[in-house]
Amino acid sequence: MATTPELIDRPRVLVVGGGYVGLYVALKLQKKIANAGGIVTVVDPLPYMTYQPFLPEVAGGNIEARHAVVSHRQHLKQTELIQGRVTSIDHANRTAVVAPANGEAPFEVPYFDVVIAAGAITRTFPIKGLADKGIGLKTIEEAVALRNKVLERIEAASTMTDPAERAKALTFVVVGGGFAGIECLTEMEDLARAAVKKNPRVRQEEVRFILVEAMGRIMPEVTASQAEWVVEHLRSRDIEVLLNTSLDSAEGNLKLINLPDKTSAGEVEADTLVWAAGVQANPMIRSTDFPLEPRGRVRVLPDLRIAGDEGIVENAWAAGDIAAVPDLTGKGLPDGTCVPNAQHALRQAKKLAKNLWASRWDKPLHDYKHKNLGAVAGFGEWKGVANINLLGRIGLKGGLAWLAHRGYHGMAMPTVERKFRVIFGWILAFFAGRDTTQLIDLDNPRGAFVAAATPAPKPAAAPAPAPAPAVAEKPAEDKTPVSADAK
Repeated sequence: MATTPELIDRPRVLVVGGGYVGLYVALKLQKKIANAGGIVTVVDPLPYMTYQPFLPEVAGGNIEARHAVVSHRQHLKQTELIQGRVTSIDHANRTAVVAPANGEAPFEVPYFDVVIAAGAITRTFPIKGLADKGIGLKTIEEAVALRNKVLERIEAASTMTDPAERAKALTFVVVGGGFAGIECLTEMEDLARAAVKKNPRVRQEEVRFILVEAMGRIMPEVTASQAEWVVEHLRSRDIEVLLNTSLDSAEGNLKLINLPDKTSAGEVEADTLVWAAGVQANPMIRSTDFPLEPRGRVRVLPDLRIAGDEGIVENAWAAGDIAAVPDLTGKGLPDGTCVPNAQHALRQAKKLAKNLWASRWDKPLHDYKHKNLGAVAGFGEWKGVANINLLGRIGLKGGLAWLAHRGYHGMAMPTVERKFRVIFGWILAFFAGRDTTQLIDLDNPRGAFVAAATPAPKPAAAPAPAPAPAVAEKPAEDKTPVSADAK
């Protein structure tokens, strides 16, 4: 084990992960813990928290990428920040092993309390070619890459002369009919429409969007009638919706199969494959001594303390997508736990911070219980669906649902500073329109400099001219005058 870097020598609340839960736990506790003589430490490989509900709008060019993230350094000023990954936890000895993001040797971090807030990662299946061809929608980098991919493929197709290659470039496939998949698909389609309008060499009817969903319906978060309306809405935009269909292989052409009989559902030639088929608990939790449930999440009580068959694990807490938090309203997942979404994560974080602080003073702890406020989804400008639970269930479609979507997420975006950036960006886009500027070579930013700094090869010497072919001389013309008698 490498020598531990200079860390603050105080009783530590170690927060594993800087997403929804990690950010809010640190925000709520950093000052209190510091005043009590301790320190809150957040470990995350990224220097920011990503507000994931905004990723589709980033992919669609409606939100500036940096505005959808919250800087840890800027907002956690009384928190000790370590950019790296927690690779294992030995809670019996109150230590965690951290692998720095810069690639240096791992080191141990001691703690008094630990908060497991490492969230979830994209859930994938062993499908041939998926890792090479697909892209998810879980990070801000993926959203930016998707936006640029759509714009780049449209621009490239505009100069292609091969009909097959042109059709392949203009075909976009999204696998997964949940909120993330539908919002990503519709924002990309809106972006493509805006880009095609500005390019006279591409016709709108050439652009093809396909949704692949393994279940018989989409968006389980809304009612069945709303889900049917969404399918009709997608098809009205010429988006192909393939239900009870799954991706079988991504090697070469995309090979689809019907479910449940697994017969062939045809093949699709597409340059763009987006995978949005769900999430799973961060696998780092398997390298700990905490009790897990069958789906790989850490087991917790309603008050968010980690607990197993042998009882409560002292000084250990968890919340968010990595935790199996009981849903006391009875309206959660079939196993009785809370739905893994941002709405629950934000509220669980606040409850966890209150309970952890109360535990320091032997005060009563309170259970997490939150009635789901509903679900809102945006499908591009002035389009969406919403299911709001206030005074009864209120179902919205179209423009009103889109406004509800923006209103809710605009207010839910963490920190006032980020709220203002997002909202003013929306106002600017309302007048200036959707930004369809493609940023190229983000994966190779030094390419232009390397080309400029590399000496150009010397031009090859011109070949010597070939000798002119020999030409036979004509005999000299006899210009002797001829006498009249000779004629």
